[in-house]
Amino acid sequence: MHARLFSGGFLSKLAAPVLPGTDIDHAVRVLARGGLVAFPTETVYGLGADATRSEAVARIFAAKGRPRAHPLIVHLPAGASLDGWVAGLGGDARALAAAFWPGPLTLIAPRGPRVIDDVTGGAATVGLRVPAHPVAQALLAAFGGAVAAPSANRFGAVSPTTAAHVVADLGGDVDYVLDGGACPVGVESTIVDVSGPAPALLRPGGVPREAIEAVLGRTLATGSATPAPGTLPSHYAPHARVITAHPAELAAATAAAPGPVAVLAPAALLARIALPAGATAAPLPDDPAAMARELYGALRDLDGRGFATIVAALPDEAGLGAAIADRLRRAAGPRPAPEEAEEP
Repeated sequence: MHARLFSGGFLSKLAAPVLPGTDIDHAVRVLARGGLVAFPTETVYGLGADATRSEAVARIFAAKGRPRAHPLIVHLPAGASLDGWVAGLGGDARALAAAFWPGPLTLIAPRGPRVIDDVTGGAATVGLRVPAHPVAQALLAAFGGAVAAPSANRFGAVSPTTAAHVVADLGGDVDYVLDGGACPVGVESTIVDVSGPAPALLRPGGVPREAIEAVLGRTLATGSATPAPGTLPSHYAPHARVITAHPAELAAATAAAPGPVAVLAPAALLARIALPAGATAAPLPDDPAAMARELYGALRDLDGRGFATIVAALPDEAGLGAAIADRLRRAAGPRPAPEEAEEP
């Protein structure tokens, strides 16, 4: 059960939790002195540090309990030069950046000389993103540099979509939490590998595959050997066991699940099926965009209510549905044994 990955896990909390605030100038000062700032993006909250300082980036891995070989995403302000950050971008990559930056798209590209090994885990590529959230953009513009940031939670756990989620997960291990309200997308960025001969989708996210293919004018390949964040078999997981099921199999999967059990599914689906006695319905919005926005909050809420099992209905995998299904499958993935989770 992710022995050290969840709040209250692998680090003892000697410092009191940091109260969220809205002071961007203070956040910039924290970054400038090598500190950690949690900040909102349109997808989820990120845990940021100066991307050019090894000791600052090392604090991200320590705070999250994240394996050092698992790469981070470098966040840049709108209009920033990519000189030094990449060793070149092809036409497809430039077209995607022009279409979706600022926005929830991460491009994996050949790394340039400004990228430090601590960010990439020693890989020859780097993930770059220009977030669209106004608070993130204000922070990046005021800082005047690049910020390395994974999601602001314990490694492997449910990503945070509010400042309160960050405080609950990281407590005093973060120096400042910049509060920008709830994240409007609610699932992480789409990751596309543009380091090879043809773009490949590594993780579905806030930009649907269909929109990317419309820009490219052809079908997007799926998967590559390039290292990327958020692609492990087990990720985005609550404490509760997660079981995924297609809508037609939802009642049967619930009946077989160890209790207490909650059923996470669109409200319209829950209204037309009969759940087994004792199961608790946990409705999500029917609209995919609203479903994505509320997904992580719902998983956290069900954990807080003490359910042993969450049976989650897989949505139609068009548009944002593909990202939602990906997150649910990874939440249901095989979890590392305690000794495996304790690896640095």
